[in-house]
Amino acid sequence: MTVETMSKSAALYERAKRVLPGGVSRNTVLRSPHPYYAAHAAGCRVTDIEGVERIDFANNMASLIHGHSHPAVVAAVTEQLGRGTAYTLATEVEVAFAEHLLSRNDQFDKLRFVNSGTEATMTAVKAARAFTGRSKIAKVEGAYHGQYDYTEVSQTASPKNWGSADHPASVPVASGTPKAVLDDVVVIPFDDPEYAVAILDEHRGELAAVLFDLMPHRVGLRPAGAEFVKAMRDWTRADGSLLIIDEVITFRSTYGGAHTWYDLTPDLVAMGKLIGGGFPVGAIAGRDEVMEVMNPLADVVLFPHSGTFSANPVTMTAGLTTMELFDRVAVDRVNGLARRAMDGITAAIAATGVTACVTGGGSMFRVHLKEQPPHNYREAYPTPLQKRQLEMLLEHLWDEGFIMINTLSATISTPMGEAEIDALVAAMERGFRKLASA
Repeated sequence: MTVETMSKSAALYERAKRVLPGGVSRNTVLRSPHPYYAAHAAGCRVTDIEGVERIDFANNMASLIHGHSHPAVVAAVTEQLGRGTAYTLATEVEVAFAEHLLSRNDQFDKLRFVNSGTEATMTAVKAARAFTGRSKIAKVEGAYHGQYDYTEVSQTASPKNWGSADHPASVPVASGTPKAVLDDVVVIPFDDPEYAVAILDEHRGELAAVLFDLMPHRVGLRPAGAEFVKAMRDWTRADGSLLIIDEVITFRSTYGGAHTWYDLTPDLVAMGKLIGGGFPVGAIAGRDEVMEVMNPLADVVLFPHSGTFSANPVTMTAGLTTMELFDRVAVDRVNGLARRAMDGITAAIAATGVTACVTGGGSMFRVHLKEQPPHNYREAYPTPLQKRQLEMLLEHLWDEGFIMINTLSATISTPMGEAEIDALVAAMERGFRKLASA
């Protein structure tokens, strides 16, 4: 096949492979035999350069709560672009946006903006080290917290290297990760207070923080049990270490974040994704005493922190506009649509007899090709057969006009209605019937 006879996407991918490793800058956009390239998008629909329109349940990996090209966000950002995109000066919109985010949750005393979820979790860990004077952290096996060496440990562990269930191994993601990094990361199982506390007890007085996501996507997208959350809060408080909650994805779950599901006051919370309104963003919020380590006016600055594009006015404008629109009514509405989808898919599973289940919370859900909802990363880990079935279902949904996250997960955006939800459920049922007959 020559370039002249290729599809537009195939031809563009040939160009991309000459200048980008693997032809992409984000592995998540890879598809076989080539990625598809966006032409334009509006609301909950994306049109590729071949002219095919699809309903977007991926929403740029859960970062677009209002879908694409929301008129209010576009107008606000366009106006800001005319005034400038970045200055070596502070901006009023940074203050206004910080005030708004703090107003959504009375557990937040102070906040700092950064440029990504990775940067937010990294900054939270560094702040915890500065505050406690300790270097080690603990994190949940399989949980994704971005690409910082320490927070990414064991996010891609497999049966070949993950060790015993009562003592999960610290497994590197990137080749060349220093052994010292692995030695400073304690890995605990998700939602198992007995094993988790037993492991943490072996490191009393050594940990700066315990970091976890209350509904970790890669661990199964199932909310943590209240007993586990309380155990982590009680243990860190007694130990003098900090509790860091990663809400980069889950802040969309309620008006003030998923940790308001629980009787829980974290020391630090990392945010990102939806709060940027479609632009790169991260934020760290927490109690005054801990956030003070980043105060440049202190007599001794324990954690000098800065960033050229942190709190840039374009992101701040998009974020403030987005979050003001994402009020309590909007939160409840998208959460209700997610529940409708989960109930519909559960009914489709029963109707087709396929082995599958649904997990989720707030405005996100995930379909597992397993009989029972997984409790942790090891239970969520797909068998070779389940992986093939998942790929078949993803391809089926793509062909039927739906964009999903590549774990067969979905996020709801405010432009969606019952029609989009019911269309996905119907397509999922047709996919289940294909699996059942395969």
